[in-house]
Amino acid sequence: MIFTDIIALIIVYVYVAIIFVVAEMVLKTRPEVSRKFLHIMVGNMIFAMPFFSDPWVMVWFLTLPITIGLFFLTEYSPIKIENSVTESGHALGLFFYAGIWTILIAVFSIISPANDPKFYIWIVALAIVPMVYGDGFAALIGQKFGKVKYTIFGGTKSLEGSLTMFVITSVMSVFVWMVFTSIGCTMPEFNMVYILAISAVATLCEAFSYGGIDNLTVPAVTSILYYLVAVL
Repeated sequence: MIFTDIIALIIVYVYVAIIFVVAEMVLKTRPEVSRKFLHIMVGNMIFAMPFFSDPWVMVWFLTLPITIGLFFLTEYSPIKIENSVTESGHALGLFFYAGIWTILIAVFSIISPANDPKFYIWIVALAIVPMVYGDGFAALIGQKFGKVKYTIFGGTKSLEGSLTMFVITSVMSVFVWMVFTSIGCTMPEFNMVYILAISAVATLCEAFSYGGIDNLTVPAVTSILYYLVAVL
């Protein structure tokens, strides 16, 4: 770990702490909005990933500790901590949310070239996009404006929410791709067809998932698809 990693960790931790405080206190009267606010805003950490010298710094000092901390906020924790954020959503949703970051960063660091552990960090970022922005805004829009409902495997979704997820995922994927390219990350040639196709698959994956499991399935499937179409 170098000095810039320490600075980046401090900035991210302060940012996450502020988001948790706002979600827990300011938005306490609207728990579902609070959960999605947390869901979306914490996801902005993807823009901090390229600034770490080594992805393993994020794993050991950021995503893994947060994952462990979030487990203690679930109903399965041996220590009961009352909080409006986790109680408003799926018991393990936020735990899965943080856990998949840890898993993806670790996996794509391991398979990266030995001389560049950040080589595939763009895949992690794009895999997180549908979970953070697509699913986050889909839930908000679907709950407020969703009229056309459908049920798959016991989970009820709305057509409006699913369309929102596809559009937001596509738009934010383009944005993230351009940002990572502009700051010098190693990226394949931009391909809008890949983005649209993978955004559609991510939307379908979310529709077929239920509870908080989509926080695992959507990023996992998305990362595999980007690796297959843009790397192999």
